Order: sequence, then C-alpha cells, then structure tokens
Amino acid sequence: MPGTTSIPETQTVALVHKQGDPVEFDDTYPVPVPKDNEILVKVLYTGVCQSDLHTKAGTAPSATGAPITNIKLPHVGGHEGVGRVVALGHQASSNITLNTLIGIRFLSTTCHACEYCVAGLDQYCQSATNHLHHEDGSFQQYCLLRSGKGTEDFVVLGDADEADTDLLKVLGPTLCAGVTAYKAVKNSGIQKGEWLTVVGAGGGLGHFAVQYALARSAYVIGIDAGSHKHDFITSLGASHYIDITQTPDIASEVQRLTNGGTHALIVTSGHPSAFTKLGDMIRTGGSLCMVGIPPGEVKLDMPVSEIIIRGLRIQGNLVGSLAETMEAVELVRQGKVKPRVQVLPFRELERAYELLESGKVMGRIVLKM
Repeated sequence: MPGTTSIPETQTVALVHKQGDPVEFDDTYPVPVPKDNEILVKVLYTGVCQSDLHTKAGTAPSATGAPITNIKLPHVGGHEGVGRVVALGHQASSNITLNTLIGIRFLSTTCHACEYCVAGLDQYCQSATNHLHHEDGSFQQYCLLRSGKGTEDFVVLGDADEADTDLLKVLGPTLCAGVTAYKAVKNSGIQKGEWLTVVGAGGGLGHFAVQYALARSAYVIGIDAGSHKHDFITSLGASHYIDITQTPDIASEVQRLTNGGTHALIVTSGHPSAFTKLGDMIRTGGSLCMVGIPPGEVKLDMPVSEIIIRGLRIQGNLVGSLAETMEAVELVRQGKVKPRVQVLPFRELERAYELLESGKVMGRIVLKM
C-alpha cells in the first residue's frame, strides 16, 4: 500500500448476529485491508441513530411499511462516523492522504451515473448500498470505504483538527440527522420571518430542524411530549414549545400562536400519532415535510380536496445528497447550528439503545471509540 500507519490485525466491533438479538462486542474482529480503490478509516466518534436501533431490532420500516429484514449478517451498524485515514489502497483518490479526516455517512456507494445521481439526488440511487443494511458501518474501530476518482460517497472533512473534540463529536450526527433535517427545512420553502413548526423537536432530528430553520431566519415552534423538554427546545431558539401531554388541541394552539397556521410543518417523529390532524396546523399555501418514518401502513388523515383547495404542498424526505451533507456540515462548522450531544463510551451502545427506546434522549447520543 502507498501509505499506512501502525494498524492492528484485530479490532473491537459491535455485532448483531440476528435481528432482535442484543449487541455483542467482538474484540477479535479482523481489521480489513484496503484494496486498490479503498481507504481504511480509524473511527473516532460515531452518532447513534434510531435507524440503527430499529434495524438491529428488525422493526425498521421499508417503503411498504413492512420491516426491513434483508440485511447483512452479522450486522455492524453505525452511519454517523468521524475518523481519520490510516491506510490507502493503490488507486485511492489523490486528494485523500493519511490522517485526512473523513465522515462516514448513511450511503456507502452510489453509481454516480443514473438520473438521480446526475441530478444531485444520489440518496435515491437505485444501485446504492448503505452502512445500515449492506456494509459494516461505524460501530467498529476501523471502517473500510471506497475511494476511486470521482466515486467517493463519504464526506471529506478537510482541515478539521483531530484535537478539536468539541467539533468532531458533533459532526457525526450532522451526517445523518443533521442533513435530513437540513434537507427538510430546505424543501419546506420557508422564508425569513415565516413560521416553521417541528413535531418531535426535542429529538436528534428535531433539534437539528429547529436550528436549521432559525439559520434561515424563521420563527420556530417546537412540539414534543413532556414538560422537561420545554427548557431544552426553547434554549435552541424556538419561540414557543407545545407539550402534547398538556395541550388538548394542538392544531388550535398552533393556529393561535401563528395567527392563522404555520407556513411549514416538519414531522421528525416516527410515532404513528404524529401524523394525525397535520393539515389543521398548516396555513393555506403552506408545506408539510415528513422525515420520521412510522411503522406499518400509517396514512395521512387529510382529504384530497383539502390539499387541492388550500394549495398545500406535501412531500417526504430521505436524508440528503452528498452536496447537501456538506452544506449541513458547514453550518455546524460556522457555529450557526450547534448540535447537542451526550457522549458515551463505545461499549455502552446497548445503553444508548435503551435510552432511545425510553424516548428521553434530547439531542443525539454519540459514542467515543
């Protein structure tokens, strides 16, 4: 290989042997050796996503609502990783050098040639593979990535300093939760001085959406469950917090606070109840963008006639493109968006999953490898 640093032959990984099984840590998992167009990255931090939890459990919904069960086993999850390059294959891209800081995102490969890739919609590439279902992700100490000229699907973090742990630990969540929220805010068409409302505002996706909307000079309402989330969500900059456990008519409260309805509504929660009476919150001509994926065949309770007559714009949103990921990261670098994270040791991944299942996590959990 043209370049390597000292690399062990084995590593610690978090394995799931069968969907529904608990995480097992294997300290003897082989460290892969990069082939010609590959690089090896030593993972420093990685975020923990709800999708990791649901994929492990066998409950992650597909486009039909049925669970996704066709995944690589044993399963090594993680798709919000940040690390540095420690080995290069012979034909790895010339702009990648040893110690380059890299972001490991959801997508692992795309074709770079289909209509979606060419249009900058690479997240919809029909030939894509990802670090959730197909390839080992960032819940390991060393991760293998493809790196041929013009075919990278990872994020080059450039001049980020490995010693700047305050930055590195928040960049990982930006690669999935962050860009997903960023894309949703972008798709909403929100303008300066308009109202944007986030359902699930206290979670990983939601707290990003609040801040990306504020970065566009919108006014924000956060909706979530529990009085304990009030201070967290308003500390992000939200003008108002609506506690669903204390508010009998959420739509009426949104209408009152916005004097006629929110201009844009983003649903980051995947709970089925989050998708009811959404049209009643939205201003005529407003938009609805859904990013939380509910299980089963959850449907909107909105008449087609209402959508047409009120001119509502409705869309779904799956993460974001590589270019949009870089845009989302840049706003974090500039300090305009400040992810809130709780850092746990790598071996506490199972505890992280328990916290996510409890619904008590505010912001994002990040593992220090």
